[in-house]
This record gives sequence, C-alpha cells and structure tokens, in this order.
Amino acid sequence: MTHEGYMAEALELAKRGTGFVNPNPLVGAVIVKDGEIIGRGWHRKYGDLHAERNAFADCDARGIDCRGADMYVTLEPCCHHGKQPPCTDAIIEHGIKRVFVGSGDPNILVAGKGIKILREHGIEVVEGVLREECDSINDIFFYWITEKWPFVTAKYAMTLDGKTACFTGESKWITGEEARLDVQYERLKHSAIMVGIGTVLADDPMLTCRIEGGRNPVRVICDSNLMIPFDSKIVQTAKDIPTIIATTSYNKRKDRDQVEKRWKLREMGCEIFSTHSDSERRGVNIGFLLRYLANKEIDSVLLEGGGELTYSMFQAGCVNRVKAYIAPKIFGGRTAKTPVSGLGIRHPDDAYTLYDTKISSVGDDYVIEGRVRYKRYNQFGKIIYVNK
Repeated sequence: MTHEGYMAEALELAKRGTGFVNPNPLVGAVIVKDGEIIGRGWHRKYGDLHAERNAFADCDARGIDCRGADMYVTLEPCCHHGKQPPCTDAIIEHGIKRVFVGSGDPNILVAGKGIKILREHGIEVVEGVLREECDSINDIFFYWITEKWPFVTAKYAMTLDGKTACFTGESKWITGEEARLDVQYERLKHSAIMVGIGTVLADDPMLTCRIEGGRNPVRVICDSNLMIPFDSKIVQTAKDIPTIIATTSYNKRKDRDQVEKRWKLREMGCEIFSTHSDSERRGVNIGFLLRYLANKEIDSVLLEGGGELTYSMFQAGCVNRVKAYIAPKIFGGRTAKTPVSGLGIRHPDDAYTLYDTKISSVGDDYVIEGRVRYKRYNQFGKIIYVNK
C-alpha cells in the first residue's frame, strides 16, 4: 500500500469520531510495520485518548512491538498537556521511526511545535500527505480554534425554482430520502442546530439526529417574542435534549405573563437566553447569541431557517458555509416561501457569494455547497472581500 493509502485508512478512522469529539478535531492514526498495519486508533470522544494513543493501545493489547514502525496521522500530533498528555511523548516512547502527517494543527499550542519536537528526537516527519482531504474533515475545528467562534452552516432544501414550501405552506417532502439522511449527518457533525420560531410554529419539529447511535445537537430557537408553545415537541422534550430559547430583554419587561412563561419554560427544561434586540428588527441579537454559544464551547451551528433568520445571519456576517439541497421540482407561487427572505440586498453587486463551491448528487436531488465571501469596505472606502 502507498503512503496515501495508509493515510486514507487513517482518514476513515478519523470520521468515526464525528459528532462526539467537538470541540476537538477529528483525528485518525494507523501504525505500519513491514508493510502491514499493526495498530489503528481514532479520537473517539471529547476528553478521551487521542488517536495516536488509541493506536498504541491497540498494539499493546495484542502484544505487538511498535519500535521502528511508521505512523500515519491525519493531524499534527499534539505536544501540550490538555485533557490528555502530549501525543509526541507517546510517539517518542514507543520508538516510532517515521511519522506521516496530513494536516498541520493551527492551535497556537501546537502549530508546528509537535513536528519540531519529533524531529529533535530523531524521528523523520513527512508532512502534507493527503493534506486537502485531511483538512476537509476539520473545517469546523480549524475555524473554532483560530476564531473561538461557532462555525455556521446554512442548510436548506428548495425546489428548482427556489421554493421551500408550496403556497399552502406544505413542505414535506421537497427532497428524497437520501438527501434527508445526509441532513442527519450534518446534524451529527454540528454541535447545535438553530431555527426561528416560525419554523417551530409551522412544523413542530424535533430537531434531533435520527442516526442510530448518533448524538443530538443542542437545539437553539430564536424566539424574540417568546411565542413557543408549551405543548410543542421542542419544549416537551427539553429535559432530555439540551434546548436554548433565545429571546429579547424587551419581552422580559413586557408583562407578567412573559415573566411567568420564562419560569415555566425553565421548569420544563429549557434554558432561556435574553439579548438586547437588534436595532432593525427588534429581534434576537445574533452576535450576542453566538458569543454566548461560544462561551458554552459550542463550536458549530447548523442553521435550518426559516428565511428571516437565515437572512439575518447573512446580514450579520455570521454564515461560514452554505449547503443547499435542490430538488428537480417546480412549485411556483408568488407567495411561496424561499430559503432566504428578509429585506434583501439593493444591487446584484452586493450579493453574498460562495467560493470553493462543489456540486454533487444525492439520490434524485443535487447539493451545492461552498464557503461564504462577504463584501466589506476598508477605512479608505475601498471594497475588500472577507472569506469566512
């Protein structure tokens, strides 16, 4: 097998940690000796052993000597004490001869230091093996560790004519089963899922991850007027699934009923977070909300609408990635809902644009995804672009 083949094996192992390691990275490792894989490991759960140490444990459990072997690891080995000791120590202690690394670690506590330590101990290090593929599985971690801010993916399903529902409001189902299953993996990948109160009132969703053995994301409901019903599925299951109701401090003072409703929602398991309303909509202040989520170490948010909330997130410059599922169907309807509504932009030149885009098919549907580029002006009035 080639170096790329061994790293591909490590990549597949890394993906097994999806949904369970946040806000840590996905990492996989394999140990190779005499052309055979003798140990496999991946980071299984936040706070548990890292991939390298799990690979060594695999060898140790079967009495296999790792000395003189090669290690393939998808991310630069850590060299600092966190919830686990440095993986560089374990690599040195086990007598590994060569280490092949996929991605560099942007964490300021590592950032090349892990590779430097290994080389200082006489271990050959080869960098950048399947780097693009290794980078791609940790887009959330790379953003989180450098910005300390949640990575936001705006996800929606629409018809070929850009509708998210019929003019009657009916929306089940726009896309097929394969696309809907793919959405469940997105829910597993992200730490939180966010919708507006309109979505809750219209669909009464659960917002859970329906993958066997999966993990439910934290549910975040933007509800500026605290309209969420007590009998909604969200509230009824709040003691079992972490749920945050984001509202405005304006409503906190509004009347006695609002105060009592807050207390009742808390008793039913909901966490209530209040922000000052933003100046334009009297809605939840998106920046304050995301800062609050960041302080709770929520590294990522899957934004599932509706249209007003999605536009507000774009307007605030908070969407990093778009994933649009497009069904080859036509709904029509001048009043039928669209994925992004709000006031909208004034001129085509002001559009939010995507880069690093890709198009793929899922069952009978298509997926367009990419990172978001924002148009900004510098202090001299010159247009600059900010990639998120």
